[in-house]
Amino acid sequence: MDWRNKAAPLKEIFKDCVLCPRQCHVDRTQGQLGYCRIPAKITMDCALPHHGEEPPLSGTCGAGTIFFSSCNLGCLYCQNYQISHCTCGQELDSSALAKVMLDLQRRGCHNIEPVTPTPQTPLIMESLLLAREQGLKIPFVYNCGGYENPRIIKMLDKMVDIYLPDFKYGVAEDGAAFSAVSDYPRYALDSLKEMVRQVGADLEMENGIAKRGVIVRHLVLPGKLENSRAVFRLIKKEISTSVAISLMSQYTPTDKVRNHPQLGRRINEAEYNQILNFALDLGFDNLFIQEVSEENLLPDFDCENPFK
Repeated sequence: MDWRNKAAPLKEIFKDCVLCPRQCHVDRTQGQLGYCRIPAKITMDCALPHHGEEPPLSGTCGAGTIFFSSCNLGCLYCQNYQISHCTCGQELDSSALAKVMLDLQRRGCHNIEPVTPTPQTPLIMESLLLAREQGLKIPFVYNCGGYENPRIIKMLDKMVDIYLPDFKYGVAEDGAAFSAVSDYPRYALDSLKEMVRQVGADLEMENGIAKRGVIVRHLVLPGKLENSRAVFRLIKKEISTSVAISLMSQYTPTDKVRNHPQLGRRINEAEYNQILNFALDLGFDNLFIQEVSEENLLPDFDCENPFK
C-alpha cells in the first residue's frame, strides 16, 4: 500500500474543512479556525502507557495513548475537559509525532491510541504512515467521540486496526442539549457502519489483546436511561448485537454542570444495572462492564512528556 497517497487527500481537506459533521468549511492551512479552534497543526497534550482502558486495549503493559487538544463536540459534561476544551499543548510536526508513536511501542504498549483525533486526523495519519515506515508494528486504535463524517472514516480504510468510537446519544434532543449537535445519532450510526465494514463487527484477539475490530463506548448519563436504550436499539437494528460494547459508569459532574438539573449528580447502581440488563435482553453479550463508584471523582490521568 502507498501510505503517502492515503494521507495526501486527507490533508487537502484542511483547506475546506469537513473533517466532522459540523462542516465548518474554513481554510485551516491559512489559520482560519472552525469549531475545534485548531489550525492545520498537531497539538498534543501528552502521551503515556494508559492502564485504565478496556482490558483488551490496556493489557498488561498499557495502551499507547496520545491525548490531543480540543474536540469537535465540546460536551457540557466532558470527563476529560481539561484537554478536550483546551487548544493549548505541544505543537509537533508529523515526524515528531511518529517518534512519539515509536517511543510508546518501545515502552511495550500494546497499541497506539490517539484520543479525539477527529480535528487533527490528516496529520495524525501522516504520522502513522511515517511511523509504519520506521518500524511501527502494533495496532492503531482510532478513539473518537462518534460524531464523525462517514466519508472521512471511509478514507481511513486499511490504516485503522481498531475503532473505539463513543455512541453518546440515541436521542437526538439530548445531543442538541448537551453537545450542541442535533444530528448525532445519524452520523454516529453511519460512521459506525463504515467502521464495521472495514474491520468487522467481531473483536479479534490474540493472547487477550485486541488486534482488530470495534469497541463501542457508551457513557450512561444520570436520568437519561431512554437515551441509553435508544443507543442499543439502533445498534441492534442497524448493525449487530455482536459488536463489543463498553458500558461506562464513571460519569461525574464537572464544575460546569455541578448545579445542572439533570447532569448535576452521578449515576447510581440501579440506573446502570437497568441499562446493562436492557442490553443483555436485546442480545448484546460482548459487554465490558464497570462497577458504579460512590466516589465523586473525575479520572486523573498522569500525563507525561514523551521526550523527557
